[in-house]
Amino acid sequence: MNASALKRISGMTPVVAIALAAACIAAASPALSQSYPTRTVRIVVPFPPGAGTDVVARAVAGKIAPMLGQSVIAENRPGAGGTVGSEHVANAPKDGYTILMGNTSTLAIAPALYSRLRYDPRRDFAPVALVTTTENVMVVHPSLPARTVKDLIALARKRPGQIFYGSSGSGTTSHLGGALFKSMAKIDIVHVPYKGSPLALTDLLAGQTQMSVTSLSSGTPLIAAGRLRAIATTGLKRNALLPDVPTIDESGLKGYETNLWQGFVVPAGTPQPIVDRLNAVMVEAVRSPDISSAFAKRGMVSGGSNAAEFAAFIKREQAKWADIVERAGARVELREAGVPPRARPP
Repeated sequence: MNASALKRISGMTPVVAIALAAACIAAASPALSQSYPTRTVRIVVPFPPGAGTDVVARAVAGKIAPMLGQSVIAENRPGAGGTVGSEHVANAPKDGYTILMGNTSTLAIAPALYSRLRYDPRRDFAPVALVTTTENVMVVHPSLPARTVKDLIALARKRPGQIFYGSSGSGTTSHLGGALFKSMAKIDIVHVPYKGSPLALTDLLAGQTQMSVTSLSSGTPLIAAGRLRAIATTGLKRNALLPDVPTIDESGLKGYETNLWQGFVVPAGTPQPIVDRLNAVMVEAVRSPDISSAFAKRGMVSGGSNAAEFAAFIKREQAKWADIVERAGARVELREAGVPPRARPP
């Protein structure tokens, strides 16, 4: 709104001034949507290169760039279970040029898990679009004498405190999936957090840890190559990518379910026309045949929702994961998150 418009409004009654201001804003909204973006858009990935979230973000970035008519780059800011990059976006300008590739860990688990979280997913972000949903898979090193969930539980009871499970970081579904398994099975296994799934899987392949709960996109190629053994998947139904692998629920721990999803959010207060513009191109991207096919090969189901639907979805997920955190008895100080211990299992 220009100076002359403000001068005219200042001389009006409050009711008329408010109505006129609202009309000016409404008239400006289409222009704002049409002019955005005018420069490079950044998608902040709060996990390291090569992680499943990173792969998804880069695929979508490449697809929406020509739709927006500007470069869209993915920028990795890993650390503390994804909270470092998330906090960065929460404090970014509310202009649509800094987007967070959020997921279950950063948007649903973090509020319940961390005692001193420096951002509030419910207050600091405006949901844009759900991108993918999938499950995780529980894998073990081939040297571990366990082929089923029952085998693994029995072995852990014989070796309390001697089986180490690596995760992609404290506060991730990889961490909580193992913690819930530990709680429900009443076993003593030791959590080893890493800064991302690539590092966790590297140590698992080397035999430095014995098991992990990892994403299907990260674990499936290693399972197919015989480098890791799949024990079970974490959904309530078997995954089409691993149809012969049972779920943890059907393997004896009834009610066990953890899932993994990813979606885009922007700083709260970002103008709605920009949110709507981003939603439109992102939904078109994830529903395109080439992207949805690529995701399916990694065990992911393409999302696609309007912003309000994604907001309601996040709210439900936050309630669900708060319950899982409580059942697992998990709690993490932010300074501990994502820092692998020095000691390694024998």
